[in-house]
Amino acid sequence: DTCRNFHCKRGKVCHTDKQGKPHCVCQDPAACPPTKDYEHVCGTDNKTYDGTCQLFGTKCQLEGTKMGRQLHLDYMGSCKYIPPCTDYEVDQFPLRMRDWLKNILIQYYERDLNTSGILTEKQRNKVKKIYQNDKRLVAGDHPVELLLHDFEKNYHMYVYPVHWQFHQLDQHPVDRLLTHSELAPLRASLVPMEHCITRFFQECDGDQDKLIALKEWCHCFGIKE
Repeated sequence: DTCRNFHCKRGKVCHTDKQGKPHCVCQDPAACPPTKDYEHVCGTDNKTYDGTCQLFGTKCQLEGTKMGRQLHLDYMGSCKYIPPCTDYEVDQFPLRMRDWLKNILIQYYERDLNTSGILTEKQRNKVKKIYQNDKRLVAGDHPVELLLHDFEKNYHMYVYPVHWQFHQLDQHPVDRLLTHSELAPLRASLVPMEHCITRFFQECDGDQDKLIALKEWCHCFGIKE
């Protein structure tokens, strides 16, 4: 089977021509495998798709059109009303996000104490310093004032988590720039809970080139140069 090791990008599938040569064609959305309700996704066209296969197959069929360029995965789950993000809320967003990233790394570290695998040794050594710091703010739903105070007092604890998340997303390719597709795994899972994330990332892109550079990312999270 010439298609076995032939890679096609999302939204495309491999087919062999009459000569037996493999090539990529658009996935027929109607031919996507059935999905459960919890696998539904919402596109940026505010339409619910049965899954990512259907969404990216549709995007592929619209290739070269304005609709195709604008269609992306917005968030996981069926489309629903997402309230607009106020100026006050978008200002508070980095406080919660920094705290969340720090606590995710600590969770990974605690899990790795028993079975290694999630973090590399170098990453574990970095997180260990945060984990062992007795001044660390423990996970919880903290008021904005406390998050702000903790960031100012224990700034050094938040630098690595912000850098770590950027490099986790910067994969295709690794170029110190985040595209819409690279941001999608983080955005898509958080939009239903954090309705400000879309506006936050739009405003992070200071030069409006549709890419978020490491410098722009750090600036958005209040990390000094």
